[in-house]
Amino acid sequence: MSIPEPASVSIDTSAPASLRRLRRFVRNPLGMGAALILAVITISSLLAPLLSPHDPNLIVLSQTLLGPTADHPLGTDASGRDVLSRLLYGGRVSLEAGAIMIVTATVIGIPFGLLAGYYSKWIDGISSWVANLLMSLPEILIIVVVITSLGSGLVPTMVTLGILASPDLFRLTRSVVVNVRSELYIDAARVSGLRNGRIIFRHVLGVVLGPVLVRASFVFGLAIIVQSGLEFLGFGDPTRPSWGGMLSEAFQTFYRAPQLVFAPGAAIGLTVMSLVVLGAAVADALGTDRAAAPRPRATRGTAKTPAVAAASVTAASTAAASTATGTVRAGTDDALLRVEGLRVSYPGADGSEKVVLYGADLHVERGEVLGIVGESGSGKSQLAFGILGLLPPEAIVSAAEVTLDGASLLGRSERALQAVRGTKIAYVPQEPMSNLDPSFTVGSQLMRPIRYKLGLSRSEAHQRALDLLKRVGIPDPARTMRAYPHELSGGMAQRVLIAGAVSCDPELLIADEPTTALDVTVQAEVLGLLRELQQERNMGMILVTHNLGVVADICDRVAVVRTGEIVETRPVAELFADPAHPYTRQLLASTLEDAPTRGERAAAGSAS
Repeated sequence: MSIPEPASVSIDTSAPASLRRLRRFVRNPLGMGAALILAVITISSLLAPLLSPHDPNLIVLSQTLLGPTADHPLGTDASGRDVLSRLLYGGRVSLEAGAIMIVTATVIGIPFGLLAGYYSKWIDGISSWVANLLMSLPEILIIVVVITSLGSGLVPTMVTLGILASPDLFRLTRSVVVNVRSELYIDAARVSGLRNGRIIFRHVLGVVLGPVLVRASFVFGLAIIVQSGLEFLGFGDPTRPSWGGMLSEAFQTFYRAPQLVFAPGAAIGLTVMSLVVLGAAVADALGTDRAAAPRPRATRGTAKTPAVAAASVTAASTAAASTATGTVRAGTDDALLRVEGLRVSYPGADGSEKVVLYGADLHVERGEVLGIVGESGSGKSQLAFGILGLLPPEAIVSAAEVTLDGASLLGRSERALQAVRGTKIAYVPQEPMSNLDPSFTVGSQLMRPIRYKLGLSRSEAHQRALDLLKRVGIPDPARTMRAYPHELSGGMAQRVLIAGAVSCDPELLIADEPTTALDVTVQAEVLGLLRELQQERNMGMILVTHNLGVVADICDRVAVVRTGEIVETRPVAELFADPAHPYTRQLLASTLEDAPTRGERAAAGSAS
């Protein structure tokens, strides 16, 4: 079957992702202004020993409360100390305090948020309990106890504040991860065989980064305010110049020298506001790629298109005499995949158990295409995910036998299943745009499983990915490798996913309604491509679909699923010629009713 070349799309790959993000940040005037202010404050504080005109603690009683002069640009305080020198040294204290607090909160909050959100179960329960406990503690009382016990040192005080602030970052990280872990591209990464650690730090962390940056900027600013407040209240070291201490001293002489309030107040305000604006600007620059284009989501049970319905009518009338559907095979002891008694259920809210799959039995031979057909919600995808081991944690799964190439998949740990996915068994999803991570280029997502599973070098993996893209009909593989998912059409994205699925030479390919979200022409191209790849590599293939026309086109045998039960498994030719089960006859009858008339087919043919 010849596959027409898909139309190319315009892909902007003129610059690497990091450079494009930098350009977006530079074009943000608020972000650039905040970065410039913070840079000036930080550099001035770090170079305080070089820039300060005087010793910040030098007391000259004959020069108290002076206004701005050439020798004292910002005047002097009530003890005759130079205000500019104390302001510069005070910046070092505030920035150090903020850094200690944000590092402590980040190191505690983000990792535990990632683990709790991704794994759930007991990790989530314990972490959430500890976070709630920390949030319920009286922070001021704890800080007073720490200062009384350990002194007014900066490190113990800010570490304590960082621990108390960590639940904020934990809860934010956890909530984002809980939403992300159900995304289809996370399942796709798991199917490709990547370990959970790689998935968390490569795919999940990228989504968390933007919101965490915004919240971390608030926490950093809060640290500066809290530290200044403690100094203002007299809990700090009086020999240590700080912005809060300067404010406290300025208020004591406010009626005689009100100008002393302006310098430390402006420094605190500008630093905190700049941190908040900078965090938001950086998050916007990082998140633009992810939100650059809407991600279409396909709907299960899409109505049959006239062309596919027509194909089912034609196949039904000629299947008995045709040999195009392949040779009839009987189940053998050395079948590639054998499933017996696979049962899937979920606990109900009232304590009951809802069964969605009742004891499914099937087998797939090498080089065979098995179609699984049924209405939407009949349990087809539950059967596929049960074989892959990708059902939700709350699912209750049991089976008498699930073997792949003679090796049992029952009772295996997640790490053992990861070793099988990608190399032994692979998966092609039905929603291409939702199964590609929008944060990474196509090439990055193709090469990572190849390098990890096959142990190839970067250059070898790059060449293999290029060859695969060329084989699946991508017109410009090199350019597509540099593209992001939102820069591809639906058909091209599906071809990329097919290339990724066969990249590690699997023996069994499970395709879950791979053409649902595509138009009629692209559906035919993708189905032809799947059939060609399956024949070239002698793979076994399971094609999950609700469309009998697709089954008639490329399947050898078909299993009919109704409300969680496989009611009939037959060779395609026999099933179309003489369906045994009433439900199968209903499916065929509905397909015939949906078929277009001869005049409609002729009009469609002349229009194309």
